[in-house]
Amino acid sequence: MKNGFLWFCRIGVGLLFIFSGLIKANDPLGFSYKLEEYFEVFHITFLNNLALSIAILLCALEMTLGFALLIGVRAKQVAWGLLLIIIFFAFLTFYSAFFKVVQTCGCFGDAIPLTPWQSFSKDLVLLLLIIVLFKNKDKINPLFSFKTGERLFIISIVLSIGFGLYTYNFLPVIDFLPYKIGANIPEEMKTPPGAVPDEFELTYNLKNKKTGETRTMTDKEYLKTGIWKDNNWAVIGNPESRLVKKGFTPKITDLAIQDAQRTDYTQELLSNPFYSLVIVAYDLKKTDGAAINRLNALATNLTQNFNTRTILLTSASAADATTFAKQYHLISELFYADGVPLKSMVRSNPGVILLKNGTIINKWHYHTVPDYDHLVKQYFQQ
Repeated sequence: MKNGFLWFCRIGVGLLFIFSGLIKANDPLGFSYKLEEYFEVFHITFLNNLALSIAILLCALEMTLGFALLIGVRAKQVAWGLLLIIIFFAFLTFYSAFFKVVQTCGCFGDAIPLTPWQSFSKDLVLLLLIIVLFKNKDKINPLFSFKTGERLFIISIVLSIGFGLYTYNFLPVIDFLPYKIGANIPEEMKTPPGAVPDEFELTYNLKNKKTGETRTMTDKEYLKTGIWKDNNWAVIGNPESRLVKKGFTPKITDLAIQDAQRTDYTQELLSNPFYSLVIVAYDLKKTDGAAINRLNALATNLTQNFNTRTILLTSASAADATTFAKQYHLISELFYADGVPLKSMVRSNPGVILLKNGTIINKWHYHTVPDYDHLVKQYFQQ
């Protein structure tokens, strides 16, 4: 029975670590953005330039530890590694939940969004299972011979790191973001009729002017008791708002496209019934210059031969974007949006989106953008 429970812990922890690492490694750039949020909270922003490397290595570590646990290789080192990493993750999720600093931990990427308290609860369960494994690490028997186990262990390290590098350079294998291929952006921004909104509860702090007595009550109690009719009771400070029940939230809530004069072009650009080529470069300082030159040549040919509207969408200032456009002799129109939705649109800087009537027809990392002839044959000559 004890051995059976040990196997239960071994399989459960191993598979969960592999799944968690795999989901995040599917989108290492997105995970690096989450790490940067934590770096800011702990005032260690000097690590921002290493965020991507740390993200890929952390994902690889999770997958490797999980796989090593399943096959029983290096049991003592793996048990220590699992214990240390789960203590570290539990601390982060508790800190996020208690101090309300990072509201989504990124434990399972964008595939399964969890609140900090949900993440902390998950980590506590994992911690208990890992403690069982740690205390019984001498009983974790290998499934293969020493030599075969070591080979499989090394292969798992190579594949884990390789997968993260692949998805970084060629976009996620599975896109869990709202700007995935086939999504209609205007539809994703709408709230359907009859949708239930978020439900909030207000808490009032009250003080009696005569007696000095203080009371705290919710907005429902405040109205039900009729205390608001009594002039002796006054509300102290501002009422505190608490989310009671999550309602419907559109998948896209923060996209607003403007020109340099802050004129809103969101509706115009997303309702274009013809193809638009959108080059997304949220951070022009980190944008690959060689890729911009290739994309500019592509945009020039499409504009001249098919009158295609080509757009450079960035979160840079108008002055920086204008300087950038002059430096690379860009033919594309310049538009601006917040960096958060731009990072979600395409995990590449620059990235390319082919848009038609607000629908994302396709999108590419700058490493995989098809050449002009292929693009024309597949889309513009149909």
